[in-house]
Amino acid sequence: MKRPTIGDIAERAGVSRSAVSFALNGQPGVSDETRERVLAVAAEIGWRPHSAARALRGGRAGAIGLALQRPARLLGDEPFTMELISGLEAELSPRSCGLNLQVVEDTEAEIATYRRWWAEHRVDGVIVLNLCADDPRITVLEDLHLPAVVIGGPTGTGTLPSIWSQDAAGMTDVAEYLAALGHRRLAHVAGDPAMAHIVDRSAALHEVCRLRGLPEPVTVRADYSETDSAQATRRLLAMPERPTAIIYHSDLTAVTGLEVALEMGVRVPDDLSLVSFNDSRLCRLVNPKLTALAHDIPGRGAQAARMLFAAIDGSGEPGSQPAEPYRLLPRGSTGVHRAPH
Repeated sequence: MKRPTIGDIAERAGVSRSAVSFALNGQPGVSDETRERVLAVAAEIGWRPHSAARALRGGRAGAIGLALQRPARLLGDEPFTMELISGLEAELSPRSCGLNLQVVEDTEAEIATYRRWWAEHRVDGVIVLNLCADDPRITVLEDLHLPAVVIGGPTGTGTLPSIWSQDAAGMTDVAEYLAALGHRRLAHVAGDPAMAHIVDRSAALHEVCRLRGLPEPVTVRADYSETDSAQATRRLLAMPERPTAIIYHSDLTAVTGLEVALEMGVRVPDDLSLVSFNDSRLCRLVNPKLTALAHDIPGRGAQAARMLFAAIDGSGEPGSQPAEPYRLLPRGSTGVHRAPH
């Protein structure tokens, strides 16, 4: 079925193409009768304006952009991203606004994507994830004057509005909880150490251990893949003095860690306590259920979308806002540590 064109409208309405263009764009040059006839024909044959052409004329693209630095194969496995997108879509759909999702290899590729989106008028604004120290994306977006909202902060976002989570406070709650259960050897399976929220969590964990007089926590890095997460847990559990509690940076890594512990004959929570920094159905489907830090991820996506629309519309200055605080949900994967006699 051929997409209706201005030429089709002109032929049916018995007018010139220029008259159709004037009528559809609300410009003078045609009579009211001609304008009404053109609009009626356009509605009858299902004509819609071409979004790319409309953007090139200075209109809206009708889409926002989200560039993700991670392997495409992990998108379906990692709950955080899908829940965030569901929150974005809850705000985008009622506005008939689309989401341009682009998977990229690194920061350089992400910046190139922003420049291309801006030059081609593909998006009206972007959502930025995983803020890093001295993040080069911030300056680029400021120079492009491309509306953006950063999920991260509150510092390091330049003039861009941000939604910042209280990662340090969340980690402090977890570490204090584990210390109160008698755990002394804590470990952290962390994400990319360049990311600001990972830095904040690690610093908070070290500070609790220092104040509590506990040994320095062990930190190992793992991405969201099952293989990487399993290797990180095996390294920790193979240590001569293995940790009695492990804090994971995501629910996917925590579930994998639980599988590895059971595989190695380590009882959870009798011998080892496990905590996830994100909560999802995954944490409640395993046995034992995983203790987790919960936060409203879809709500954060919806909040980011509303802030971005405010920036795009110029309706007031969309300043940075805190996200909903983390809530510690103790479950069966944590318990009192009893030192062997």
